[in-house]
Amino acid sequence: MSTASPTSRAPLAGVVVLDLTHVLAGPYCSMTLAELGARVIKIERPEIGDDSREFGPFIDGQSAYFATINRDKESIALDLKDEKDRAVFDRMLARADVVLENYRPGVMERFGYGWEALHQRFPKLIYGAVSGFGHSGPWAAKPSYDMVVQAMGGVMSITGEKNREPVRCGASIGDVVAGMFLSQGVLAALYDRERSGLGRKVDVAMLDGQLAIIEHAVAIVEARGSAPGPEGARHPSIAPFETFHAKDGLIVIAAGNDALFAKACAVLGLDELAQDPRFATNNARVEHVQMLKRRFETVLLEQTTHHWQQQFDRAGVPNGPILDVSQTMSLDQIEARNMVVRLEADEPARAGALEMRVAGNPIKLSDAPDPKTRRAAPALDADRATILAWLDEPD
Repeated sequence: MSTASPTSRAPLAGVVVLDLTHVLAGPYCSMTLAELGARVIKIERPEIGDDSREFGPFIDGQSAYFATINRDKESIALDLKDEKDRAVFDRMLARADVVLENYRPGVMERFGYGWEALHQRFPKLIYGAVSGFGHSGPWAAKPSYDMVVQAMGGVMSITGEKNREPVRCGASIGDVVAGMFLSQGVLAALYDRERSGLGRKVDVAMLDGQLAIIEHAVAIVEARGSAPGPEGARHPSIAPFETFHAKDGLIVIAAGNDALFAKACAVLGLDELAQDPRFATNNARVEHVQMLKRRFETVLLEQTTHHWQQQFDRAGVPNGPILDVSQTMSLDQIEARNMVVRLEADEPARAGALEMRVAGNPIKLSDAPDPKTRRAAPALDADRATILAWLDEPD
């Protein structure tokens, strides 16, 4: 439930974002900015729109994928090769705070809308760019998708089971992480503009983001001189920190320090392990992790996962079941945090738009709105009249 007062105000209220991005990394960034109160205007290709409008799954012929990421946004279709549409875009740029793009480097320059040109014309404008490999370096022009950077960024090499082929992470973390870093950069640039009066270019590469999130793997390379491989569900540097078999399924136990390990042992009636030199320290436990797992599972297999969850919760040991997405969406904790919200199409411009449940905003700010509904994603060009009328208003 939101604790915002009736006079609460979203932190980015009044910020205008022109979003030229498509599919996921850029739209994820603009979705985050919209959740924080920014006005996000999607600028889409005429007749085609965002590629993800054609991505499944579909509900009543409409993309649920697109609807999830593009809620709370407006849409106008513009052809940046057409002089009339360019004139409209130029007027929008003059009133915008941020422009986002995820083309390959050089595309915006060919349109005449690269960073240098825009900064000269609109010095306060913040320019956010996300691409596979960034705007510098020998691979800048190389095309990419999420799975490509998961593969090249080291993530796939440590994901999956030992002695099996590498697998893609189940979430699109190549795109999503880049979108998160881009939103962070944009927020920093907005803050800096309050002091300097000038916009900045924010250049985020999906490949860079993958390396940035595998901190333990980088540390292992530096410490051991060789790269780690996949360890399944187990953390390579902490034990116990993995899945364990109970009577009716799997439970995750994560005891990240010696005190928690001792508590876990007490729950299982294995107090002697906390004093055993093979398990008394984290380094020792990692060295003897398979033996430790066998000792734990000998006891865990006697009772259900629910039983052990209750016991570990009472002892203050971090643990949890492995839930599917539907189960997670149904959790009381998720409801209490307003993390499942509903899209509503209760205005003329949204007539016929998908009304469905989506993930809410994980950023909970005091005295900021966090409603249980969001405005449904727009049809292509649905907000043209509203946007053109806004351009005619006094600045």
